[in-house]
Amino acid sequence: MAQPAAGPSDGPCSTPPEPCHPVDEKLHVSRLVPAALQHIAAMYAGVVTPPLIIGQAVGLDPGAQTRLIAASLLIAGLATLLQTLGVKGVVGNRLPFVNAASSAGIAPILAIAENSAPGHELPAVYGAVMVAGLFCLVVGPFFGRLLRFFPPLVTGVVITLIGVTLMPVPVGWAQGGDKEAADFGDMRHLALAAFTLVVILCFQRFARGFFKQVALLMGLFIGTLAAVPFGLADFSALRSAPVAALPTPFASGAPEFQPAAILSLCLVMLVLMTESSAGMLALGEICERRTDGATITRGLRTDGLATLVGPVFGGFPTSAFAQNVGVVSLTRVRSRYVVAVAGGALLVLGAFPVLGAVVSLVPMPVLGGAGIVLFGSIAVSGIRTLSEAGLDDSSNIVLVAVSLGAGIIPLAAPTFYADFPAWAQTVLGSGISAGALVAVTLNLFFHHLGTRDGAHRTPGDVAALKSS
Repeated sequence: MAQPAAGPSDGPCSTPPEPCHPVDEKLHVSRLVPAALQHIAAMYAGVVTPPLIIGQAVGLDPGAQTRLIAASLLIAGLATLLQTLGVKGVVGNRLPFVNAASSAGIAPILAIAENSAPGHELPAVYGAVMVAGLFCLVVGPFFGRLLRFFPPLVTGVVITLIGVTLMPVPVGWAQGGDKEAADFGDMRHLALAAFTLVVILCFQRFARGFFKQVALLMGLFIGTLAAVPFGLADFSALRSAPVAALPTPFASGAPEFQPAAILSLCLVMLVLMTESSAGMLALGEICERRTDGATITRGLRTDGLATLVGPVFGGFPTSAFAQNVGVVSLTRVRSRYVVAVAGGALLVLGAFPVLGAVVSLVPMPVLGGAGIVLFGSIAVSGIRTLSEAGLDDSSNIVLVAVSLGAGIIPLAAPTFYADFPAWAQTVLGSGISAGALVAVTLNLFFHHLGTRDGAHRTPGDVAALKSS
């Protein structure tokens, strides 16, 4: 297939007469900036969600919360720049690929925090995250051989559980966020959450183009404005935040390494590596540039480096952002330099904590209304993946049913594992980790043990394993 050349206003990206591939095209600023803004709009809410949820869960004050948000933005910007520009043959897949803190790590991190001593929550989390990053660096070069153990059947279960197990979080936000507060569940909070949700739905239904893509951000903005007359918007973080500052290394204390926490996040890292690999394969198809094993290895190496180094400044497990793959597919703007500019913008936002503080101005009920959409859409992504996983086969149905059941136990009965050892509570107390363990084990049992070269597999089994 012939590769299109750059437009006359853009200039060639290589020495003539060799044509310029769309991925390497350097767009004119009039096209570059709007395209980058679309990527920022698509990713921003997802980038700040993990620090918002985790910071609230461990009881950070507004200043510390602001620093956590700034660190997340900074690490996302660095990881995205490294991924898109990279060092040829060493690191970075050099595709229009966004890397940032993944929501998949939130539930296991909350479980780790809950089982840690007061004041040791974040050190325990960061120690586990760093080991998970090192695990990714070690396993990454061989991960292509492990993909067959993570078919859509398994990843679909895990992604669905991410959305389902996180749903109590926005529900709590919608009620006010603080369960100990006297006004928790007050109708003012619920009305504000409902108003925010309605605004997002209206933008999604009636807006077009850019405004439809930023429906979530518009809901957050308009919902925050609506909260001001009712005294539900707190501007203290904005007043106290420094204009410019770099994150302080190990501001929450030296990392602590707890075996159960490490096991939990290494399992999550396998899922994130699967998501990143799938994202790279999808982008390769969209961009008409073949994604081979070396490209995936370089991409996963970037994930591992960002996850390993991120906790030094306050970052969390890093992976691909599927919503930005969707932006590339929708706009057909395939230049990696567009995403690099978006990554540079995140870097600037992270270096100016006052900009991160603007996000912390959003009242809890407003976040609750938007969070229902955000986390619900994650569950929908998992359901969509499961729909491609051969569920017409009875073995696959049982696998999904048991895995989802195991993942929902901590949500339906939070005290179910109360008498288990502490390490088991950390691993099984997270619906994502429990569901992933069961899904991987049952996939081995039904589709790998006792089979050879696909023998004895039904058409449904083959469909479930098609990602291998």
